[in-house]
Amino acid sequence: MSGHQGVRDDEGGAARLLALSDGVFAIAMTLLALDISLPAGLDPPGFDRALEELVPNLWAYALSFLVIAAFWRGHHQIFRYTREVDGTVIRLALLGLGLIALMPFPTTLLAEYGDLPPPVAIYSAAVAAMGATQLVLTVVLWKRPWLASAALPDPVVRNDVADLASTVLVFAVAVPLAFVSPMGAKLWWAVLIPIKVVTGVRGKRLRTAARPPGAGA
Repeated sequence: MSGHQGVRDDEGGAARLLALSDGVFAIAMTLLALDISLPAGLDPPGFDRALEELVPNLWAYALSFLVIAAFWRGHHQIFRYTREVDGTVIRLALLGLGLIALMPFPTTLLAEYGDLPPPVAIYSAAVAAMGATQLVLTVVLWKRPWLASAALPDPVVRNDVADLASTVLVFAVAVPLAFVSPMGAKLWWAVLIPIKVVTGVRGKRLRTAARPPGAGA
């Protein structure tokens, strides 16, 4: 028996952590929508004006929903091959969940004050911090194969690391850029689109190649 101590899945460790994670992700996604509302009793001109003013909230909601959904998907990919968890994994996972739960706050700042440098910098820093936490968690699980139910090939993990590292880098660069040009920082986020397409396609190909014959999707 390995000298490394973990919390076995049959004791509820990994399964309970994943269940907690799903709950936190779901609540954070739901809270994003709380700022999307219109006052009652508006006349037609007031309704049109209020609807126009709601556009930044809708944009911020859509952006943060996609960001959180991407982290949720990555979180599940990490724990899909995890049989056991230890104290380090639990602490990193809880830190990541804490940052996810906080996302409605920078989302509101971005929606209400997206033309100012601090809100854009805070939002960028929040996403970079989430990415950095998930990146460290991925590397920790990669380097602790005794916690895994099945070993992932190194190319698959390296692609996941590159995907997360690109997120961290782009949003970290956007933090100081926001104080030069808030709009420029938000446009800089779009650099991730082609990167995500490339790493996503490559990751799917690598996972398909690594799947044992006869295994399900």
